[in-house]
Amino acid sequence: MSMPKVAIIISGFAVLLLAVAIIVLQPTGPQTRPLLSFSAPFVFGHFNIPADNPLTAEGVKLGRRLFYDPLLSANNRVSCATCHLQQLAFTDGKAHSVGVSGIPLPFNSMSLANTLWGPQHFFWNGRAQSLEEQALMPIQDPNEMAQDMNELIDKLRADEVYVRLFGAAYGEISAKNIGRAIASFERTLISANSKYDQFLRGELKLNTQEERGRKLFMAHPDAKASLRGGNCIDCHSQFLTSGFNTQFDGFTNNGLEAEETLEPGLEALTGLAADRGKFKVPSLRNIALTAPYMHDGRFSSLEQVLDHYNGGIKLSSTLSPLIFEANNQQNDSTLSLNLNKEEKQALIAFLHTLTDNTFINDKRFSDPFSKQVQHNE
Repeated sequence: MSMPKVAIIISGFAVLLLAVAIIVLQPTGPQTRPLLSFSAPFVFGHFNIPADNPLTAEGVKLGRRLFYDPLLSANNRVSCATCHLQQLAFTDGKAHSVGVSGIPLPFNSMSLANTLWGPQHFFWNGRAQSLEEQALMPIQDPNEMAQDMNELIDKLRADEVYVRLFGAAYGEISAKNIGRAIASFERTLISANSKYDQFLRGELKLNTQEERGRKLFMAHPDAKASLRGGNCIDCHSQFLTSGFNTQFDGFTNNGLEAEETLEPGLEALTGLAADRGKFKVPSLRNIALTAPYMHDGRFSSLEQVLDHYNGGIKLSSTLSPLIFEANNQQNDSTLSLNLNKEEKQALIAFLHTLTDNTFINDKRFSDPFSKQVQHNE
């Protein structure tokens, strides 16, 4: 073989190797960026983000759009944001939310603030075991958004914007990736700049009434030791004010119903009679904005909530023992905190310090379809 032919063959192999190298080195999936703007208060404690759904700028951007898009419902009129309004700390102000069917749902709409922490079983009865699972359930529920998942995927694939956004975030449009995106957005909904947070950071002092309410909130009453308390901290963990995250410690029966009228609650998930009547302990963050209260929205005001704990408790076999133990009056066998009027007013004053105006006005969490938001962004 002559030298020129050898050179040509070698050159040909070099070109082939270079082409293979380029193909191998080319990105094979979405090229995502870390969510640089994300931060979490250290006082809230440890949290976990699924390894298969890291927080990325692309995933959160997609999730935000999906969250606000009524395209996700069968009639193209109901979005996640229909029942989770930012100005109400992502609740809807109704005792029972209403979806596409027009039939009131069994439960009150829960706030989505600080879902990174607390019991990682979602909804009042804990039926979803991850935010990704939680995100998909209302979409398919016949009374909420009533959307067939395959039909939704077809809708999204027909939308050039979603094709591009899904491609950038996850590579393809699928049910799993819809759940991933919405969950990613929901994980960024952190409320941590209330008056109480500023107090914790040493930036301000609470007034006399608020401070008295804070101390009552944190104290378990001990009448023998003359220690008065509101017993709130026993269920609403200190900084987050939500339920504890160990197994099902974040679910409790707080005496709303007597034995014969107990609803299933957590029992629907665990199958255990001992869990009947237990519901998820909600966060008290922004509680002044999230009325009505309890899983069925039965209380319209914080005053009514305190009246419940101050004499409205109903006895049942699964009633939390923490309620049995909580009484500010010695030698009193009633299921009552026995708080006086001033103490109730102080507790309510403290609860108002949990309102986070930064959170409810944060543009990062707002409706991306709003013309004003589009203009500013």
